[in-house]
Amino acid sequence: MKRLEQRTTVALETLGCKLNQAETESLARQFSKAGYEVTAPRNGADICVLNTCTVTHIADRKSRHLLRLARRRNPNAFVVATGCYAQRAAEELVRMGEVDLIVGNEDKEQLVQIIEGKRGKAASCSFSPSYTGYRTRAMVKIQDGCEQFCSYCIVPFIRGREHSLPTEQVIQEIQARVAEGYKEILLTGTQIGHYGQENGEAKGAPLQRLVERILAETEVERLRLSSIQPLDVTSGLLQLCADERLCPHFHLSLQSGSDAVLRRMRRPYSTADYTEAVAIIRERVPEVAITTDVIVGFPGESEEEFEQSYRFCERRGFARMHVFPFSARPGTFACQMPDQVDERTKKVRSQKMLGLAERSARCFREGFLGSHAIVLWESNRNWNGIWTGLTGNYIRAYTHYAEDLSNRLLPAKLICKHKEGIWTELSEKGGDNNGPC
Repeated sequence: MKRLEQRTTVALETLGCKLNQAETESLARQFSKAGYEVTAPRNGADICVLNTCTVTHIADRKSRHLLRLARRRNPNAFVVATGCYAQRAAEELVRMGEVDLIVGNEDKEQLVQIIEGKRGKAASCSFSPSYTGYRTRAMVKIQDGCEQFCSYCIVPFIRGREHSLPTEQVIQEIQARVAEGYKEILLTGTQIGHYGQENGEAKGAPLQRLVERILAETEVERLRLSSIQPLDVTSGLLQLCADERLCPHFHLSLQSGSDAVLRRMRRPYSTADYTEAVAIIRERVPEVAITTDVIVGFPGESEEEFEQSYRFCERRGFARMHVFPFSARPGTFACQMPDQVDERTKKVRSQKMLGLAERSARCFREGFLGSHAIVLWESNRNWNGIWTGLTGNYIRAYTHYAEDLSNRLLPAKLICKHKEGIWTELSEKGGDNNGPC
């Protein structure tokens, strides 16, 4: 029997946003189709690709750390940096000396061809390659770029002008992911609320029409939106939540609960706009989860402004809050602002806001104890019979079950608190609830 040639292995890692994750998933499919074997980073692959992030200085540091780690895992590997940090700071990566190839965001989609041009084709194989992935949740990019230019944000300089993928292309990709077995699709981009608006269409309407078509023309079982802003919330979009496939979950970007800070951030809404959007969502969408991002320690943020932001978040009852201390990004307006907040103060404020985030999330979850929800079960990573998954409104669910639950949408009863989520019992399966309740 003729011996099969060993395929070239490639490991892909991602830092940062859902858009980066969607792009990495796309790259993994491209590498697999080209004949490469996609493997885990810990396996020390022949080619190591890191899709970097530069939204904070911590993201920069993590990018450098993971690139060095890739080199240590396999000193002979071909190490590639792509993404936002690679776009912003290519010279820093050159000086670091651990990277063989640096590819910015503009050329990311041609990464396979660029690598092959540098080091040759992948080893051939006599069987059909396939990208396995988790087959549970796929992220689909629908839009890229940002022209908002908030005073703290590096993204418009890195991602460029806003542009949307054609609706037909989005529909076809979702159909392909569903055919591969994915149960949930998450629509992502830099500003998905601006989808299609580069053509001068009314605010919110193109995204609404896209969601309508996805629900009408695909067999997706669960559809989720990534981050939007208060002014993106429209009655038409909320009406689509009557279709149970559209998740009752809105990640509504906030950044600060102080109007003075929002103005210095150059955000396009006020706290009154945000409050109105939250009220409309909760009125129209039962059991909805509203999650958000908050920055503390923005330049000039006084103790009073921080307290305003803290109390505003406290009153909103968020299901989840991502809290970030302000990180000055070179080239942004906020980097040059006077009255920069010292690191110690930022740390104290972060800890206080994180404490609120934990209490708020716990209160949201506990409000559903005793109720039933559909859970998309993901994995049993420790092979101990305990499975984890997510409800439509983004509650982390746990259960004990001897059989394989991966990638199944099943009803469950929410029983009691467990870790950062809720312990559940499968409603239709019954049986071995050997858990903490």
